[in-house]
Amino acid sequence: LEVASIRSLCGTLQHYGISDMPPFEAPHHTASTASLVGGGSGLAMPGAITRAHRGILFMDEAPEFSARALQTLREPMESGYVALSRTKGTTYYPAMFQMVMAANPCPCGYAYGNGERCVCKEKDRIRYFARLSGPILDRIDIQVEVPPVPCIASAPTRDSIGSHVMQQQVIAARAAAGERYSKYGWGCNAEVPGSWMRANTSVKALELANRALASHRLSLRGVDRAMRLAWTLADLAGKTSPGPDEMSQGIMLRARMS
Repeated sequence: LEVASIRSLCGTLQHYGISDMPPFEAPHHTASTASLVGGGSGLAMPGAITRAHRGILFMDEAPEFSARALQTLREPMESGYVALSRTKGTTYYPAMFQMVMAANPCPCGYAYGNGERCVCKEKDRIRYFARLSGPILDRIDIQVEVPPVPCIASAPTRDSIGSHVMQQQVIAARAAAGERYSKYGWGCNAEVPGSWMRANTSVKALELANRALASHRLSLRGVDRAMRLAWTLADLAGKTSPGPDEMSQGIMLRARMS
């Protein structure tokens, strides 16, 4: 109903109807700040981050977005809403979205493997990724480098999992999390305060988190987010709480070491 209300305000409800399919927004990298967070004269209208509420905001070629547009996403990603002040008043729009970013290894896209095909200068690479500042990356829970595909398999491997199976696993994991947090009013691991996570995670798993914090591999925010990852991995595995294996995997995914 929240998503339907937003679509009604944007004038697009007739195209979607009332559905339980989460929204998906993929703005072009030339999108302005106003188109992302919302804008307009009088009272501001919702932007892409509000249209992605309860769904996914996919930003392909993320370093190509303007630095200002990227920085404006910091507060909504943390608070779950955006406040827009205009001449006729201030509007508060919900913006609880899942952020997914994709980027090439460099401006030319060939700085993978031994990088012999790359024609970029070092300063160009630095400038390219400088737009993804530390505070932005600190809010991205999973950071993974995708290696190039060496060959095309003629048939699915034994360990491959289809999208439909993955979907069912995610639905089961979210149902388990929802049942666990039902008495608190939370819906998933992303909504759980860090204090609850720390109080209900095993001592052995916390030791790994404290080790990552002491070695400065992760900030305190990073540790809390790695802990949420560990709980999600435990839900996917059908466990009641994360152990050292899930915590270690959560830290590696968070610290870009996988």
